[in-house]
Amino acid sequence: MTTQNHFVIGASAAIAQSFIDRLHQQDPSAHVYSISQQDIKVHHHNQTHRVSEHNEGSIAHTVDMLKVPLQNAATITIFNGQLHNQEFTPEKRLEDISEAYFDWIFKANTLTPILWLKALAPHLSKIRHPCVVTCLSARVASINENELGGWYCYRASKAALNMMFKTASIEYKRRAKTTKLVLFHPGTTDSPLSKPFQKNVPQGKLFTPDFVAERLYDLIQTRVIDGQLDYIDWQGQTISW
Repeated sequence: MTTQNHFVIGASAAIAQSFIDRLHQQDPSAHVYSISQQDIKVHHHNQTHRVSEHNEGSIAHTVDMLKVPLQNAATITIFNGQLHNQEFTPEKRLEDISEAYFDWIFKANTLTPILWLKALAPHLSKIRHPCVVTCLSARVASINENELGGWYCYRASKAALNMMFKTASIEYKRRAKTTKLVLFHPGTTDSPLSKPFQKNVPQGKLFTPDFVAERLYDLIQTRVIDGQLDYIDWQGQTISW
């Protein structure tokens, strides 16, 4: 029996680390290929880590180096994403909008994931078994559900990501017929990304990375290869565009 391979991109993220552990727990015989901008501690004997920068050349090179294990890809999960750093924080009003923040967050949240999807397409078009490609999105990207305002650039970067993946799903349906694309909203997770905003999270709605990784793994297993893009939350509920 052919060994399944799982690919975790943005592997230094808190949810990604828990997801790697979950993959090994559920499928000990599988091999996990983790990718991030820096080295991480590898805790499993059947895990290979690669370092890749977030630019087109580095991404293309990394995918090319993984072209053989990609022939047996079962899941590819993209955890890349940013919200704030020491210089930038989400806007509360129009006057807070910054060109520099816009450029930074769109590169992280929109451009980087779609560059991975671009590089993967020629390889996924060759496989004949199911493969689920998931990228972390956010409920705040929903145009219909935006009732609070604020967070202009983050909302827009994730909405743009959604449109990129929706458009790609149409092409993948033609080129990579056994690949399923998924956008996943993890809910507010106890991680560095959400740390400055956790005080406003209702009781019971701040999730551990382990809980989110478990939900993500379970939801991936139930996806249907139908040529459609799923935009779902941690409960498996469809989110309105």
